[in-house]
Amino acid sequence: MGVAIVVGGFWGDEGKGKIVAHIAFSDKPKIIARGGVGPNAGHTVEYKGKKYGVRMLPSGFVYEEARLLIGAGVLVNPEVFLKEVEMLNAANRAGVDYRCAIIERKHIEADTKSDHLRGKIGTTGTGCGPANADRVMRVAKQAKDVPELKPFLTDVPLEVNEAIDKGEFVLVEGTQGFGLSLYYGTYPYVTSKDTTASQMAADVGIGPTKIDDVIVVFKTFPTRVGAGPFPTEMSEEEAERLGLVEYGTVTGRKRRVGWWDGEMARYSAMVNGATQVAITGIDKLDKECYGVTEYEKLTKKAKEFIERVEEDTKTPVTLISTGPELEHIIDLRREKL
Repeated sequence: MGVAIVVGGFWGDEGKGKIVAHIAFSDKPKIIARGGVGPNAGHTVEYKGKKYGVRMLPSGFVYEEARLLIGAGVLVNPEVFLKEVEMLNAANRAGVDYRCAIIERKHIEADTKSDHLRGKIGTTGTGCGPANADRVMRVAKQAKDVPELKPFLTDVPLEVNEAIDKGEFVLVEGTQGFGLSLYYGTYPYVTSKDTTASQMAADVGIGPTKIDDVIVVFKTFPTRVGAGPFPTEMSEEEAERLGLVEYGTVTGRKRRVGWWDGEMARYSAMVNGATQVAITGIDKLDKECYGVTEYEKLTKKAKEFIERVEEDTKTPVTLISTGPELEHIIDLRREKL
């Protein structure tokens, strides 16, 4: 069945966790592998009336048949990882590549005490930047150096590519968003690594010729946490008036909110090589769309917005989230692909 990568198209918090969870239940992947920076990004999934926020394990954990892997490119905080494994009862299916670099206490302290990182850039304070710096200097610990991680160590590229060769479906989960890419984002107000689909493939050890689909997730009203340019940002008063106030999964900080940015969406889709687009928060654009599961039942306003997104990104919109629950979604993949 091949490989699909899910990434964020704006500045993160696009609702990738919801999209990954839906695809997992629909397409039943053998493996869900996480790429990205590390525990500085949280994914929120609401399932069976309960809200889960995960920072290390893939948010597709709700599909209990899948093996859950963390790719070699990802930074691992052992404390966060082990806590999530216990919370989700996932010890029998979680794996960490033995080459993952480790976030230590000194990295978190360096992050939180840095006037540049915390003060100017507005990082999450989870130690990712300093840990990646140590990795570049070749002095960082690896997962294989941490005794507590021994039961979970594996060769992620080997597992993933063997599954692909057997015709199994592999789902790769990205973190954060295109605008936070170290290469393509609003530098210096970015994360410590690239965040595009190509990077996610490299993080889990999949060659570019094996990728079948890249699904870029956009939010109807983009949001951003921390400092940095936000060309379509609206005032806090306007966001409150529209009922768009949100808080970050990792930091709890209030998110800045903006209007749809077609120019950024087009560039993001191009660099990511999007084959599909997923839209979340259509119910924020028009409350009458809340919980709708059929495209025909969307309002005229919502349909016009979807058409605009397709025109901006030159990519079909195949998944439309209409609310927080997993079943609040319209899946058009059979019709449009």
